[in-house]
Amino acid sequence: MAGIWRSARRRILTPNVSATRLDVRGFHAKSDAATQLLESIGRTFLEGFAAVAQARGPVQAQPELEAVPAPLRGFAYEGAAMACAILDALPTPGRDRVPALLTGPGAGHVYMTYVGVGWAMARLPRVLWSRLWAPDPLLRWLILDGYGFHEAYFHTDRVVHRQRPPGDVGWQPRDYSSRVIDQGIGRALWFVEGADPDRITATIRSFAARRHSDLYSGAGLAATYAGGADEDELRRFHRDAGEHRAAVAQGSAFGAQARVRAGNVVPHTAVATEVFCGVTPEKAAAVTNAELPEGDHADGPSYERWRQGIAAAFAGRSA
Repeated sequence: MAGIWRSARRRILTPNVSATRLDVRGFHAKSDAATQLLESIGRTFLEGFAAVAQARGPVQAQPELEAVPAPLRGFAYEGAAMACAILDALPTPGRDRVPALLTGPGAGHVYMTYVGVGWAMARLPRVLWSRLWAPDPLLRWLILDGYGFHEAYFHTDRVVHRQRPPGDVGWQPRDYSSRVIDQGIGRALWFVEGADPDRITATIRSFAARRHSDLYSGAGLAATYAGGADEDELRRFHRDAGEHRAAVAQGSAFGAQARVRAGNVVPHTAVATEVFCGVTPEKAAAVTNAELPEGDHADGPSYERWRQGIAAAFAGRSA
């Protein structure tokens, strides 16, 4: 009986795979190769979500998650984290799935896990947000990054084309929480514009100037972690970022750290960090560790000091 219920839960909770198609979303298709990559990322995310939705817990879902090819595995864990967070928040037995994921099979994918919790936040009623589990006071800001990505991906006309920020989520300081959400929106632009750096640059420039830095940071992270652009395109994107090149480098270093920690560095990550940061993924990741703030990390400014420290380390990088 339990197995039947979990199978039904998987069917009920898992979004339709058609939602990952660029043409269904109305996203730009730069090339067949870029489209196939971005759509495979979306499908992998849903596979990770479905694996946890049907399993007793993330440990039981681990074989299915680990069967995903290494370049895409982080996206499966991101989807798994979303499913864990939703199940923990709903009135179902147990509230230990996200902790079990972070301390078990998802330990190497901690950044993707927090982003996945942000996806869950976007799908849950606000009254259930207090049930979302996020123990790391610094990395918990990535939840808002995931929330911003979701809102731009699924509410593209309002959030991207009409540039209306998602509503207040109740995190303090309020003005900084909106900035982290913009970082997630910047990541989503990589998908909305089909990994076309020229279109992403034009879209970012259409936003209010005060939002550019955070949007560029998110796009730099996506370019490094997700891929889909060649070296010439990345160099053009870096050049056109102008005064925001350090923000692109900071996002790129975050993407490199996520892959280095998970042990799934891929060639396009190395190309991106060389272009944006002037170093290997491993050295870019080391900078994120070296710039970790000391002391209390619970406030937004601590997270921002971390980001600024990373950006400053790469500030002299030229196009």
